[in-house]
Amino acid sequence: MYANVIVDISHEKLDKTFQYSIPEELTDSIRPGVCVDIPFGSRTITGYVIEVTDEAEFDPQKTRPIIGIKPGSVAVEAKLIALAAWIRKNYGSTMNQALKTVIPVKKATKELVSRSIVLKINKIKARAQLALCEAKNQKAKARLLRALIETDEGGSLEYSFVTGKLSVSPAAIKALEKSGFIEVISETGYRNPVENLNAKAYDKVLNPMQQQVVDTIDADVKNGQRNTYLIKGVTGSGKTEVYMELIAHCIEAGRQAIVLIPEIALTYQTVMRFIARFGDRVSIINSRLSNGERYDQFQRAKKGDIDIMIGPRSALYTPFSNLGLIIIDEEHENSYKSESVPRYHAREVAIEYARMNDAIVVLGSATPSVDSYYKAQIGKYKLLELTNRVDDRPLPECEVVDLREELRNGNRSILSIRLQELMEERLEKGQQTMLFLNRRGMSGFMSCRACGFVVKCPHCDVSLSQHNDGRMVCHYCGYTQPVPKVCPGCGSKYISGFKAGTQKIENIVSRRFPDARILRMDYDTTRAKDSYEKILQAFANQEADILIGTQMIVKGHDFPNVTLVGVLAADMSLHVNDFHAAERTFALLTQAAGRAGRGKLPGNVVIQTYDPDNYVIKTAKEQDYEAFYAQEIEYRQMMHYPPVWNMLLIHITSDDEDAAAKQAEYVYTLASDIAGAIKDSGASRIQLIGPADANISKVNDIYRKVIYIKTSQYTSLVQIKDGIETAIKDNDKTKNVTVSFDFNPVSGF
Repeated sequence: MYANVIVDISHEKLDKTFQYSIPEELTDSIRPGVCVDIPFGSRTITGYVIEVTDEAEFDPQKTRPIIGIKPGSVAVEAKLIALAAWIRKNYGSTMNQALKTVIPVKKATKELVSRSIVLKINKIKARAQLALCEAKNQKAKARLLRALIETDEGGSLEYSFVTGKLSVSPAAIKALEKSGFIEVISETGYRNPVENLNAKAYDKVLNPMQQQVVDTIDADVKNGQRNTYLIKGVTGSGKTEVYMELIAHCIEAGRQAIVLIPEIALTYQTVMRFIARFGDRVSIINSRLSNGERYDQFQRAKKGDIDIMIGPRSALYTPFSNLGLIIIDEEHENSYKSESVPRYHAREVAIEYARMNDAIVVLGSATPSVDSYYKAQIGKYKLLELTNRVDDRPLPECEVVDLREELRNGNRSILSIRLQELMEERLEKGQQTMLFLNRRGMSGFMSCRACGFVVKCPHCDVSLSQHNDGRMVCHYCGYTQPVPKVCPGCGSKYISGFKAGTQKIENIVSRRFPDARILRMDYDTTRAKDSYEKILQAFANQEADILIGTQMIVKGHDFPNVTLVGVLAADMSLHVNDFHAAERTFALLTQAAGRAGRGKLPGNVVIQTYDPDNYVIKTAKEQDYEAFYAQEIEYRQMMHYPPVWNMLLIHITSDDEDAAAKQAEYVYTLASDIAGAIKDSGASRIQLIGPADANISKVNDIYRKVIYIKTSQYTSLVQIKDGIETAIKDNDKTKNVTVSFDFNPVSGF
């Protein structure tokens, strides 16, 4: 057996591995992540095993053996490498791809180096040297010595001040340093993205329900239990305060915490709440930081300068030395699933990383993912609930408007009559309104404005996607049919896709309410640096009456003066070509509704829809998660969808259409043969669907095919993935075709 070893844990050197043979006595102990002593030239150095293989890269007679395993505690790098190996095994990728996921990036960025100058001789000798410099007309040296003499005892001068204000050249400084009169001290500093934030003092006290959740988790930890907890708390129930109390207990125990928050919800307002309580022991990671800032935050964590890291998915790999707690807020968000190889889910990786660190995981949401709630129901997670808002504030009053009735009554506007009335009322009272346009996941589904009929696949119970060639396609099974010219349900000509965008909505609202101050938040208005924060801050400061936006306006924001939320088109994500559509729509509607009435004033929510009798709309109106879950899990059970079954989506892509099609058939045959062998061994039933064109069959001249495999056993899918990887690894016919894997996908392809 052989071990591939890296000797430099930096992102740009991960490709450089060295192979060593594994002595027989170490065979059972060598695995990815183990720190080993190895011969390197004439020296003995330390390296990390990243892979164990039976394939020799060189002449086995010339391959040198590992000397031994490095004694001592397990370094954080070792844990991250072991985690990368777990990701590679469970999600499918190369080891190098997995390593580059977990090892922080360090691109060529300028280090922050602060330099200062101090005297190395006492001031009596310094004055004598000053006199000598003045006698020799060495004016620059004299200026520097005089300035140092005038500083307090042990004082220093900034290097930039000396070369700038004092006009002393680097050559003069070097000459004095060489003579032993002064010393230049260099210190490497780290960029801190939150150092200039000043928060108000933290003064929150937990209510009895919040305290009970904290006490339950604390008791388990003290008893040695390391569980995964799901906190299901209604919007406004104070989940963040619970998180912070748990973090405080974690830090008191000498450990560190990671808080994952979807990028879209990682706002100034959110960060300030943590800084108010924990001060400079907090840092953040997000996509708006420079490469240097991002790398520095990981270095600060490794050095012990911080105890808490807040950020999106990538913050999970913060190299804390004694990690005790991982919190995943808004755990239902699909942004926690990577869209690039390896396609891992942060929730599952967090649970594995917590296991490696003897830590706990806390998931939180007002609308838990069906996957997490299912696992709580069967005992894999421990369910804890916050059923009331803070200070027992009431949930907003929800009402549903049937847009079919609006059309029958002659109202062709996207704003229903009821919504317009409530908006007028809010403007008169000086209260604020949020209008949410549910555009997430638009993929060309068609619906009838007269009766609400949606064109669906007869085999998969998902909507068909409209293509430009006049066809409608199911991207789960490949079923096709022509685009209907009239509604199959009622014969109306009003059947089409929904095309209104936020800019069009803004124009409609400004014409209807010409005196209203309106802000719009979408991709176009938030592309500039800090524009996202500026819009939210302006709305929080009540500089606008109405905020119009997509999903980014409903993620965790707290605006006490918002008393009305209008959901303009609830159906837009309800009928997309994805079995998660109902779950996502329920979450979005509930989260949107939760923005209303968070202050002392009660709130109202208007949900506009063409399908008011749909169980998603009905349960969202009542904010009844349990009722929604009961119907949704029954549907998943019937259709063999996750989380009841597991699904593997295989992507086949190539710039050669024929090669992609042939490879898809080949992979399907491989998967079918492996599945047959698994079933012969007594495992559960396995279903294969495909090959079919992907949702978008061609992107940037790359052709895309998909195969779906479903079974109740996750390990069976891993076996199929392993078998396919092995079969295509050295196949010359597959060189210009890429095959990748997505376990339990959260979006279409």
